[in-house]
Amino acid sequence: MENGMNMHPPVTPAIELRHLTKRFGGHTAVDDVNVSVPSGSFLVLVGPSGCGKSTLLRMLAGLETPTEGEIAFAGKVVSSGKGGVVTNAAARDTGLVFQSYALWPHKTVEGNIDWPLKVAGWSKEDRAARIDEVLKFLDIEPLRQRYPAEISGGQQQRVAIARTIGPRPGILLLDEPLSNLDAKLRVDMRSELMRIHRATKATSVYVTHDQVEAMTMATHVAVLKDGRVEQFGPPDELLLKPQTTFVATFLGTPAGNLIPVTRQGTALAFRDVALADAALAPGQAEAQLLYRAQDITIGRREGRPGIRARYAESAPIAGQSMVTCLIGDLRVTAMVEGFFRAEPGAEVDLCFLRDPDAIFNAEGRKIPQ
Repeated sequence: MENGMNMHPPVTPAIELRHLTKRFGGHTAVDDVNVSVPSGSFLVLVGPSGCGKSTLLRMLAGLETPTEGEIAFAGKVVSSGKGGVVTNAAARDTGLVFQSYALWPHKTVEGNIDWPLKVAGWSKEDRAARIDEVLKFLDIEPLRQRYPAEISGGQQQRVAIARTIGPRPGILLLDEPLSNLDAKLRVDMRSELMRIHRATKATSVYVTHDQVEAMTMATHVAVLKDGRVEQFGPPDELLLKPQTTFVATFLGTPAGNLIPVTRQGTALAFRDVALADAALAPGQAEAQLLYRAQDITIGRREGRPGIRARYAESAPIAGQSMVTCLIGDLRVTAMVEGFFRAEPGAEVDLCFLRDPDAIFNAEGRKIPQ
């Protein structure tokens, strides 16, 4: 107690990445990543193929060593690029679920779950009790004596998860574990993984290229591009307040629309159509305006700017139509009430119902308002 106030000690992050970098020859796969993950979080690493997310996960697991920077678990450095600290994978208190599940084909389901416990030094009695517990928890008790080749892909995934959570790791690492499942099973297993996360209370790091998975499951999201973290934070913050054009167009269903504009007098204009006040982008000759699909519709509205476009396609979504149009090579998505169809290539009027949601400079960084 000091000056009548409670002084709380700082909370140590479960995972802290400091200037983490990984190079393979002349290629930089992970580039100066700095992230602090609170204990109990479900962190999703999301981004396109080749952005570095799996390499980052492999460094967390101890399967790759950083070129520079360091990784700390609960305040303890477990890997350092130039500091000479490399804690082996088995001693990191982590569990890794591979994309391929990587079950031992010559072992039964029970044997697959038993082996990591045996390696960790659990007694025979404790192993038997824990195997029973995780089999029941994941609803795979009837599969106990089957081999991986005798069960379905979804069942194999449950066994892989059971094997991983068996030793009760403090950090759970998952490398695109749903990518081999069909669409319906993916949705079911998303809920299952969230249940497992809540029950185990492990800090989880989940790799995916699917932004729907990211926004559904995460407490925190790190969006990666070219090895760098474009933005890190809670999913709703990234969705509502994107700091780069990449985040703005990568997250969200449908993704945001970016309209390139130039300064024309006191306006920011696209093809001589004034869309916003130039004062919103001070000192910028060019800018990019972010419009959500729900902020654009088809048809003229009095007092609102409109642009001619060509109809490309539409898809029904919850009583509305998501309509995609082309302005030259620029794709723009609008939302229309009810069912909308037109001849491909037909001219339509895109109407901008509201001011832009955000404004970015030509380099793709958000301009503060």
